[in-house]
Amino acid sequence: MKLNLVSARTGATWVNLGIKTFFKQPLALAGLFFMFMALMSVATMVPLVGLPLAMTLLPAITLGLMVATREATQGRFPMPLILLSGFRAGPVKLRTMLTLGGIYATGFLCAIGASYLMDGGGFAQMYLGGKAPSAELMGTGAFQTAMWTFIGLHLPLSLLFWHAPALVYWQDLPALKAMFFSIVACGRNFWALTVFALLWMGIMVGAVLAVTAASAVFNAPTLANAMLFPALLMVAAMFFTSLYFTYRDCFEAPGDAPRQAA
Repeated sequence: MKLNLVSARTGATWVNLGIKTFFKQPLALAGLFFMFMALMSVATMVPLVGLPLAMTLLPAITLGLMVATREATQGRFPMPLILLSGFRAGPVKLRTMLTLGGIYATGFLCAIGASYLMDGGGFAQMYLGGKAPSAELMGTGAFQTAMWTFIGLHLPLSLLFWHAPALVYWQDLPALKAMFFSIVACGRNFWALTVFALLWMGIMVGAVLAVTAASAVFNAPTLANAMLFPALLMVAAMFFTSLYFTYRDCFEAPGDAPRQAA
């Protein structure tokens, strides 16, 4: 396994490749993303253990989307079962994926729990989708403290798991070593990931503005309500499509040609 160092502009390349690859197989990749969302939603509905279960499944299911992207880059049509690639790679990798999922679920619950202690659960209910906060609530100091507490704890957790499932699947690393190399790679390629994140934020804002402008041009206030959510889901699907390229260029997935390094 070789860790590549890439330039900041590679972040823009990842975004571009994610969008182009999505439109090579739009039905397949959009369908897989909606299946991913549905699976997470169903998992959270399980009484008592729904949220921990969904967070435990999240790393492996996210890997499934990365494997689907790799299939699309090679001209193949990704089938629905590809979402379960992390669970179908043999007993050793299955145990490692579940270990990763358990660690991620524990970290996520600690982060959301810490935010709960800050404001009594206002931010947590908003983030988990159970309650729409009022403007007054969002403007309170307690809510702001809870939000930044969660962000401060969840960001390093996300970096630990950014590449970890892919490293388990393609590089046969154990869970803790995969997490270590994931956060090292994110740190060493900080500027590329920063460009990547900022561009996706800009695309999401642009999608909102485009839908809003179209609603105003056609004098159809209901158009924004009807189109905004699907537009954001489409952007999210393209974002998840681009995740594979951040791994590929940082680590060289087996079977891929070497990519550019800074």
